[in-house]
Amino acid sequence: MLHRNVLSRIAPVAVLISGIVLSSGVRAESDTYFDFSGKISIENRWFPQTNLYPHQSRHSSGFVLEPELYFEGAEGWSFTLVPFFRYDSADSRRTHGDLREAYFLLYGELGEDEWELRVGVDRIFWGVIESNHLVDIINQVDVIEHPDQEVELGQLMAHLTLSGEWGIAEFFVLPHHRERTFPGRDGRLRSGLIVDEDHPTYESSAEQWHTDFALRYSHNFGPFDIGISVFDGTSREPRFDPGGTIEGLVPHYEQIRQFGLDAQMTLEDWIWKLEAIRRSGAQNLSYEEDDYAALVMGVEYTFYSIFDSPADFSVVWEWNYDERGEDATTIFDDDLFFAIRYALNDLHDTDFFFSMMQDREHSTNVLFLEFNRRLTDQWSMNIEGFHLLNSDEKDVQADPIRRDSFLELRLNYNF
Repeated sequence: MLHRNVLSRIAPVAVLISGIVLSSGVRAESDTYFDFSGKISIENRWFPQTNLYPHQSRHSSGFVLEPELYFEGAEGWSFTLVPFFRYDSADSRRTHGDLREAYFLLYGELGEDEWELRVGVDRIFWGVIESNHLVDIINQVDVIEHPDQEVELGQLMAHLTLSGEWGIAEFFVLPHHRERTFPGRDGRLRSGLIVDEDHPTYESSAEQWHTDFALRYSHNFGPFDIGISVFDGTSREPRFDPGGTIEGLVPHYEQIRQFGLDAQMTLEDWIWKLEAIRRSGAQNLSYEEDDYAALVMGVEYTFYSIFDSPADFSVVWEWNYDERGEDATTIFDDDLFFAIRYALNDLHDTDFFFSMMQDREHSTNVLFLEFNRRLTDQWSMNIEGFHLLNSDEKDVQADPIRRDSFLELRLNYNF
C-alpha cells in the first residue's frame, strides 16, 4: 500500500529535490523552467472529552510536509511532483505518506479545439456543493486526515481533455484502486471496531488492479454551469464485513456504475447548486444490493462589501437526501446544512467559516468552525473546531465518535 513505509520512499525524492533545486522559479539555459515550493505545517489537536475506547489519547501533535516540484519544457510538456508525509504522535496509522501528484502534462491544438493529456498520479475534483461532494468519485478519500473527507489520495490515471466552444470533454483510464485510510486502535474519530485495512477484499478478481473508466462533459450556458459524468469500476466507498481477525471489520470494495450531475446557476449575488447521482451495484447497511439515487441541493447568497468595507459575508443552505434512508452507508441520508463565511479580504487573507449539520432522522447535530489568517509572507495559521453537539445512539454513523469533538491549531510555513 502506498501510504506505508513512506520514509524510505520519500527520503530519496527529498534528497534529489534538494540537490536539484536551491531556489524557486529558475529557467535553465535549455529553456527548461523549474520551480520548487511547498508547505510545512505543525499541528496540535486537543480532544476535550475523555476517550470512549481504550488506548486513545486526548491530545495529538505532529507535522506535515508537502513539497511541490514543477518542470516545464519548451516543447509543450511539464511535470509536477507533490509528495506528502504526515507524522502523528497518537495514531501510528495517521503517520503516513502519499504521492499526491506525479504526472506529465502534454498539450496542443486539434483544429480549432485544444487537447491536454495527463499521465501519472493526480487529484481530480468534481462538484459544486459545500457539505457533501456527492459526484466526486475519481480519487479515494484520505479519511485519517480529516473527518470532513475533503482530503484525497493521489490516483494513478491517464486523463485526456478535449475543449472548445462546444464545451469540455474528459476521459479517464484508472488502472489501480486506492484503499481508503482508517484510524488505528489508538486513533480518535474511529468506529468501535477497528478496520483491518491490511486485508481488504474485492468483488473483482483483479482486486486493486481492476481498470476503471470515467468520462465527464461540462459546459456553461449563460448563468448555468453543468457537468454530466459517468464512472464504471471499483467503488471508492467500501462495505464493511465482520472480520475473522481481532481487527473486527474488513473493507470490501464492490463494482459499481455511477451517473452524476452537477449544476450551478449564478444570478448576481445568488448561487443555486445541485449534485445528484444514480448508483448501481453497491450494497446498503442491510447487506442487500440496492440501486439508489441521492442528491444535494442548496443556495448561497453573498453580501459584498458589507458596511462599506472590503469584507464579504456569505450564507449557505443545503439539503442532503439519500433514498436508502436509514440503510444508507453514509451520514448524509436526510440532513440539513447551514453555513456562514466571512472573508475580510484584508492584507492577511483573514476569513471565518462556521457550519452546522442537522440530521432530520436523528437528533445528531455537528458544528464546525474554521479560522484562517496569514501572519507574514511565509507564515499562516489555521484554527479548526469540530463538535458533536448532540449524538443519537440510534445513529450508527455518528454515535461511535460522540466523544471525539476536537480543537486544532495549525501553523504553516510556505516556501
